Amino acid sequence: MDTTTSSGLWQSTSIQYHSVNENPLSSEPHLQIIHQQQRHCYGSTSQGEFPLAASPSIVLHVLTECYLDPQDLARLEASSRFFRQPANFSPDFNLSISELAALDMCQSRAVFKPMTQSERETLKERCGGSWKLVLRFLIAGETCYRREKCQAIAGPGHSVVVTKSGAVYTFGSNTSGQLGHGTTEEEWRPRLIRSLQGIRIIQATAGAGRTMLISDIGQVYAFGKDSFGDSEYGVDGSRTATTPQLVESLKGIFAVQAVIGNFFTAVLSREGRVYTFSWGSEATLGHQTEPHDQEPHLLKGDLENVPVVQIAAGYCYLLALTCQPSGMSVYSVGCGLGGKLGHGSRTDEKYPRMIEQFKHLKLEPVVIAAGAWHAAVVGKDGRVCTWGWGRYGCLGHGNEECETVPKVVESLLAVKAVHVTTGDYTTFVVAENGDVYSFGCGESSSLGHHLGTATEGQAQRHANLLRPELVVSLKQRRERVVQISLTNSIFWNAHTFALTESAKLYAFGAGDKGQLGTELLAYQSERGNPELVDVDLN
Repeated sequence: MDTTTSSGLWQSTSIQYHSVNENPLSSEPHLQIIHQQQRHCYGSTSQGEFPLAASPSIVLHVLTECYLDPQDLARLEASSRFFRQPANFSPDFNLSISELAALDMCQSRAVFKPMTQSERETLKERCGGSWKLVLRFLIAGETCYRREKCQAIAGPGHSVVVTKSGAVYTFGSNTSGQLGHGTTEEEWRPRLIRSLQGIRIIQATAGAGRTMLISDIGQVYAFGKDSFGDSEYGVDGSRTATTPQLVESLKGIFAVQAVIGNFFTAVLSREGRVYTFSWGSEATLGHQTEPHDQEPHLLKGDLENVPVVQIAAGYCYLLALTCQPSGMSVYSVGCGLGGKLGHGSRTDEKYPRMIEQFKHLKLEPVVIAAGAWHAAVVGKDGRVCTWGWGRYGCLGHGNEECETVPKVVESLLAVKAVHVTTGDYTTFVVAENGDVYSFGCGESSSLGHHLGTATEGQAQRHANLLRPELVVSLKQRRERVVQISLTNSIFWNAHTFALTESAKLYAFGAGDKGQLGTELLAYQSERGNPELVDVDLN
């Protein structure tokens, strides 16, 4: 999720589409003025009469071109019979004006366009039987991660940048060919992957020695370690691919997101289904496979019939954000060490299980992040929740204690957050106004706090923070930050990217392998001050 996305989608917890009361809303005196205004707008003869009823095509055009969100369309249906009666337009003469507007806006989405009519109807039923719900599902996916936009990925020792046009640049460590240039040589500056010419990439993910890319037609390319289940430190006998290779076993799945966790890989389809690879012989994800298994397995359990809009992977666990008519929810599965699954215990979960705590907090999640040992969520109201292992203060609660259920970060209540990302005991939060806050482990200067004298600055940028602090070094750039990416690895020193609204990319943290996109001085292994990366994101 990023700050360029409208927050209007999250104004209500659920959308009511059925059993609309045909009677006037109220006859109480204090509402009579409202009723009179409604009659004045719709016509003065009877309740619900609409003067543009003779030209419904104009109304449909206005609704579509104004990009109303699903809640607004639902409110229109509730306000007037005109908006909920059959409009007699193709492709379905029984659809209302608001449903047709939702369908038109769905058809403008790149993910929806190539779907067959049968696939669209299946998605509609999966989302709850309404095109407004399908639109909500599609917008939620766009909101959670930077699909169809430029993005930067700070991987373990190497980096991936996807431009707005879909070109891919990589740089940093290349021991397994994870940069995709046909060699295993390090790259200290962004280098274009030329073998992808003619292929538009919309999403990327990076793991230790491995990179995966997703194209605009849902195809998945992988390079580096030729295994979906290697641990970060590798296993003997792993093969490598030094150029992007199409993942043949995913040809029948239109992918929109991929994530790489330790010992496993997960892929999200455009229909909101989650597929996983590997995870060893203990069947931690509901299926038993070998580390080098190349076949995707549908994630079993409660998520089989629930549309998922975002997935996030940490150390041996997976989070899934779902979009249902009743609202957004988070499910977790895998290793429960440190309480990172959020269910009030430290036990493992073989199948996805909904995190119930968000109901008690009255918080609707809209974006998720899975660090190595802790997790975080941003709510539609801008609150931030964290849970899991709190070492170095990565939960932001002022201590290093574990939290086995999501807990609101109290010191951020005055901030309306729109984006959160997590790494190995490190957390970043982006506010609606573009300010950035960080907390947790300060190793390798990845938190971005560098002020003071040379001696003081060295100590400060390595200091651990138990509570969120404004990243002043980014504030001084006078750029509105929309995305933060940082290394999510327990074996690699972290580096951090900050992407701005004007498509500028700043980097800081560990840079000993070239992962910052520039060569450091001979005595340097990291950079505490955010510096501009020389790459054209447009």
